[in-house]
Formats: sequence, C-alpha cells, structure tokens
Amino acid sequence: MIHPKITLIGGGTGSYTLLQALKRVTPNITALVNMADDGGSTGVLRDELGVLPPGDVRQCLVALSESSQELRDLFTFRFPNGTLEGHSFGNIFLSAVEMMTKNFEDGVRMASDILRITGTVLPITLDECQLQMTFDGQTVSGQRAVELTTLPLHCRPKLWFKTKAALSKPAETAIMEADLVIIAPGNLYASLAPALIVSGVAEALAATPAKVAFVCNLVNKPNHTVDYDVSEYASEIERLIAPAGLDYVFYNQDTPTDELLERYALEHEYPVIVNRPQLQERNYEAIGGNFLSHAAISRNPNDHFIERSLIRHDARAVVDALAKTLLQ
Repeated sequence: MIHPKITLIGGGTGSYTLLQALKRVTPNITALVNMADDGGSTGVLRDELGVLPPGDVRQCLVALSESSQELRDLFTFRFPNGTLEGHSFGNIFLSAVEMMTKNFEDGVRMASDILRITGTVLPITLDECQLQMTFDGQTVSGQRAVELTTLPLHCRPKLWFKTKAALSKPAETAIMEADLVIIAPGNLYASLAPALIVSGVAEALAATPAKVAFVCNLVNKPNHTVDYDVSEYASEIERLIAPAGLDYVFYNQDTPTDELLERYALEHEYPVIVNRPQLQERNYEAIGGNFLSHAAISRNPNDHFIERSLIRHDARAVVDALAKTLLQ
C-alpha cells in the first residue's frame, strides 16, 4: 500500500505529536479534531467572541504544515503580555476568519493554504459542544472543568453533550474511506471522549472497513486514571465507541530513565501499567514497543493558561509500528 488513507481522531498534544510523523508516511491523512475545548486561550475566545474552539485545530494544522519554520512559529506564537497575553496568533487568526465569514471551516481552509499542510484537518463536528460528565450523582459542565475534576478510583463516568453534536459529513467520509483509523493518545475524558461521543462517530467506526487502532497513553492522570493499565484504557475507549471495537492497541514498553521518572513525578503522573496476561485475553491485537521519547522538551514561556505535560511519545517509533500493521 503506497499511500494509505489514514484518519486520526483526537485533539491536542497527542494528535500533534503523531501527525508530525504520519505526514512522512502518506499524504492521505485526515485529522479529525474534538471541538469541546473551553480552556486556555481557546476558552477565552469562545466566551468572548462566541466562536468555535480553534486551539486543537491550530495545533493539528501546524503539525501537518510544510511551510517555513518562521510561518509555523507565527501560528504557535503566544503574546507575552498586554490584553492578548497568553493567546496564540493562530487561535486569533482562525477566530477572526470565522467571525468575518460566519464559517469556521473557512478559517481552517485559509490556514491550511497558508501553512501548506499535507493532508486535511477537519472539525469532527460543527455543532456547539459543551461537555458534561456525571459520576456518583454529581454533574460537571465544561471540558476544562472535566479535566480538573478528581474522579474516584477506577470510576467510569457518563459523558455527553449539553446539546446534540453530530458528526460532520466530511468527517464521516474520512472515517468510511480510511484504510486505518487511529485514536490518538490524550486525556481520556477531556480530550478523547469529546471526539468519540459525537453522534455518529461510533456508528461510523463500526461500519468502516478500516482497521481501528488506539495508541495508548504513556502516563496516568492523577485525577482521572490512577493505576490504570493498558487494557483499562482500551476498555474505556471501546465503551465510548460501542458498538464498534478496536483492532489494535499500541502501548509503550520502554523503561523510563530515573531522570524521566523524576519528571513524571513533578507532573504528578506515573507510567501506565502494562498487564500482558490481560492484554492477551482481549479481542484486539496488543502491540508493544519502545514508544517513549527521551528528547528534552521545554514549555512555551508565553503559554500562561494551561500546564502541558513534558512527557511525549516517540512519534517515529509509533508510526513505524502503525505502518507495519498496514502491510499485514
């Protein structure tokens, strides 16, 4: 398969990391982005301007860009002070075009042309999304609030949207025509769930002839997934996409260095547990690999809104493993 069609579902850093490597494998790549983000610069723009969330879309556009480093840096540039402190230029660009044309897709198209991206970036839905989560009789509203909420150990919360959010037609086509659909790593309930629970996504994943793969997270979140193992992540993904299921689960088996473990601890995050006997009992094929990046990662000093993890996948290693599945 020379140029397979790959569709990636997710949002945020997990998608950004994989897309940078996936564009080297095929030009036929579509990134489907969750549209529930209401934190940081994106949240402020949503509240003040009434626009759709630009942040995760902007990250995916930059990841797929073939333009100059200067232009990519412009779209990720965050204003260091003043009224726009913490806002990225790319977020403001996408919101400005949406307000001018009354169409968020116009902003994505224009940014795609300017950044000369490989492939396509699509919002998974164009409907207004306000994430809701219920557990133990409590309801939490908003993606950022969900992200910050501490759940009981091994809780399985209910997630939905305040108003119906439907899978867009172009996004549905990208799933149905793919050779491989990848569910990116990311915050399980605040980043992945808002994409997977969009009405029509589960049905499309069940109907597509494509194989469906999940790239498991590297670390457990201290407030959501304490002591989770790989199979628990996969089970939650399958709960969210039922009646669809997973064909492959990719997980890290690399041992972190002491220095990296210290960095995990600073983030109050610890490696996802690997329970191989449980994985062997599942219906999907579990594929382990050395998927942990040991490269130094620094924070954007102008990103004042949200703390971001310092732990990343080795995208090339993950994509090499994914590519092999297409040859089976």
